[in-house]
Amino acid sequence: MNFQPRGISEQGLQGPASYQSEIESAQALLRTRETWNGITAEAVARMRLQNRFKTGLDIARYTAALMRADMAAYDGDPTKYTQSLGCWHGFIAQQKLISVKKHFGRTDRRYLYLSGWMIAALRSEFGPLPDQSMHEKTSVPALIEELYTFLRQADSRELNDIFRAIDAARSNSARASSIRPNFFNKSPRTLGNKW
Repeated sequence: MNFQPRGISEQGLQGPASYQSEIESAQALLRTRETWNGITAEAVARMRLQNRFKTGLDIARYTAALMRADMAAYDGDPTKYTQSLGCWHGFIAQQKLISVKKHFGRTDRRYLYLSGWMIAALRSEFGPLPDQSMHEKTSVPALIEELYTFLRQADSRELNDIFRAIDAARSNSARASSIRPNFFNKSPRTLGNKW
């Protein structure tokens, strides 16, 4: 997959460029494994696409590159501001971004915002606490993990819609060729990987 958000080249964020290249890579691997004959190259490619980031560091690099690009865009033109959406639960974050995507078609320049008071008041295992700084040290990482999980679920749903469209188009090969080139025009920020 191509991890460069909006054309930013960042070392360590590179990967296969297309759905077809993922299929070809999987076919080459499957040819070397006789006992893997029940696995299709396309199934492997789809699994790889649903798990774009191998480590948390990959996620951090991708996110940092997005944020740097958005800050540079704002520095060049103050009308290119970002919108922050406050959230305190993974489901809330997922629903906010789904509605933003439905309304605007993309989620570019829209971020989830974690407020100290929200975490202290709504995420504390000890109940609501009076001060932003008074929350357990595990509250924020647990919330971030929950947000990422919910957004990955949204990614998975959207990718499955794309895969179903490809499968349905196989009966009409002309339509299938028009779907495949558009596969990677989907923004990775549409969803967890893609939001």
